Amino acid sequence: MTRKKIVLVIVEGVSDDTALGIALANFYDKDTVYIQIMHGDITTKRGNSPQNIVSKVGNVISQFAKSNHYTARDFKQIIHIVDTDGVYIPDDKVIKDLECQGILYETDGIHTTDTQGVINRNKQKRDNLYRLRSCTNIWRVPYRVYYMSCNLDHVLHDKRNSTEKEKENDAYAFAKKYKDNPEGFVEFLCESEFSVKEEFKASWEYIEKEMNSIERYTNLCICLEEENKIKELLFTPMV
Repeated sequence: MTRKKIVLVIVEGVSDDTALGIALANFYDKDTVYIQIMHGDITTKRGNSPQNIVSKVGNVISQFAKSNHYTARDFKQIIHIVDTDGVYIPDDKVIKDLECQGILYETDGIHTTDTQGVINRNKQKRDNLYRLRSCTNIWRVPYRVYYMSCNLDHVLHDKRNSTEKEKENDAYAFAKKYKDNPEGFVEFLCESEFSVKEEFKASWEYIEKEMNSIERYTNLCICLEEENKIKELLFTPMV
């Protein structure tokens, strides 16, 4: 029997794992899905830059592999899911709001008491994402980075500014809804108004435009549709 290949999915938080883990495992039913939780955003971590961001992600993959006694040959692909956090909006849409605690993502822009800090964060993340999205292999494994905009909760639940408790509750509800319905999961991500069904490069160019990165969009549908095409080729009888 052919050994199952590993699909490693890198996400930012625990609720991302809860919401997507079971659905992705059911979708990739011929492979083994592992979720690697970053507990934060690797693209905005202090010291991470376009010069080292690929090696930083590579370290995450290699550490996972070594701790589980895997080699690069055991992997099928790396799927890296990131929030856009509105980082492509114009700097003048980062709005000074003295009543704001932390950061709030709104239709008119990002509200914060620290506008320069957010502008600097946005530039760092934009630069790092530009490097990652141009990368096709990390640690000798096929790699692609996909976005949730302005964050995962926005795409899955139409909420931009969820509390930690809301994230937890919504993630469990989403997992329950799609745990035995991989077709419904794929339809939701691939056939909704927020599905950016472009070629991969064009999907990133789309999210860069105007205020799109603070609106509700995802290009994860590209990944799912490509896998479905592979399944169709594998299971289509030869004439």
